[in-house]
Amino acid sequence: MEYSEIMVRYGELSTKGKNKKDFIKQLGQNTRKALHQFDGIEVKAQHDRLHVTLNGADSTAVMDRLKGVFGIENFSPSVKVEKDIAAIKATALAMVQEIFTPGMTFKINTRRQDKKFEYDTNHLNDLLGGYILENVPGIQVKMKQPDLTLRVEVRLNGVFLSGQTIQGAGGLPVGTGGKAVMMLSGGIDSPVAAYYGMRRGVKLDMVHFFSPPYTSEQALAKAKELTARLAGYSGSIQFIQVPFTKIQETIKEKVPEGYLMTIQRRLMLRLAAAVAERRHAKGIFNGESLGQVASQTLESMAAINDVTSMPILRPLLSMDKTEIIKVAENIDTYDLSILPYEDCCTIFTPPAPKTHPDLEKSRKYEKYIDVDGLMQEALDGMIITDIHPDDNYLNQNEDVFAELL
Repeated sequence: MEYSEIMVRYGELSTKGKNKKDFIKQLGQNTRKALHQFDGIEVKAQHDRLHVTLNGADSTAVMDRLKGVFGIENFSPSVKVEKDIAAIKATALAMVQEIFTPGMTFKINTRRQDKKFEYDTNHLNDLLGGYILENVPGIQVKMKQPDLTLRVEVRLNGVFLSGQTIQGAGGLPVGTGGKAVMMLSGGIDSPVAAYYGMRRGVKLDMVHFFSPPYTSEQALAKAKELTARLAGYSGSIQFIQVPFTKIQETIKEKVPEGYLMTIQRRLMLRLAAAVAERRHAKGIFNGESLGQVASQTLESMAAINDVTSMPILRPLLSMDKTEIIKVAENIDTYDLSILPYEDCCTIFTPPAPKTHPDLEKSRKYEKYIDVDGLMQEALDGMIITDIHPDDNYLNQNEDVFAELL
């Protein structure tokens, strides 16, 4: 069936009181960004619903994109017909016949915005319900929890019918929960943490540290590709690549081996905080899970967090690896995350890193390097890229084999 529009329903937004209009406005902007590749589409965010007028666009592709936009509770593809009872009956019947399976139950749910329409809500329910019963053998009416609810909306500009309700991503529109930076590696955890942050409405800028020649162009492309997949939840994301080679080489040269990882992570966090301050962000997200690796013990976190007073948010803190992998698979980042490209978190890793680093020693060893000078050089060399959901950075089939040869 060729649909005319997608009718989007709000979820948690409906509880926001006086701020609701701001949440709806942000959702409208995010939806337009997410659908920017579709020509002719119109998005109208209204008080009770958001309407996506297709104007001939592929409804299946549009709905696939809408499934990932945070702030959408559910949506229904709709067909617009003229305010003619014969046309309404014919479309209602066609919709039911397309979906019907033996033993199915149904009901009609009519809303009437146009109070001048000749049939009131109950009359229209009876007319359409009776017509479907006459023409669909075996179907039965059930008013509570039917298999199919055929929704009919009589608006000023026509009548809109829908027979499907498709679940959205839920959460809050990205941008309504403030702004933060995300420390994005190329692994499994950080994209999942970013997903959870954005689901609560936080606008995230991705900060990625890269260390050529120890990390490859494919590793950088992989991080950008992960960002593109995450951008489907917000419409677009800014990707900030920060050069980290000189810092890592200097730390390896001057810091005792057991503290290489701790000092390296302190510098990463210092840089993330500096980027956040420059971009007026209020927090730093990362993908740490308590006890998963040496740098994620409470003692390590304390020694690393020491460098900033900015809030450090860890959405995955109490999750185990199996739970994180399941989410990564559901949000379509797992296959990218496991591609065999080194990131700067895995190079120069000492054989026996300190799992319980001493805070005073961490401060002492960090003074062995020129923190301010190295940071300034890295910040001067950072590059910012705007990334959209349909951007492609990595040809997996060619690059994986090239990397492994």
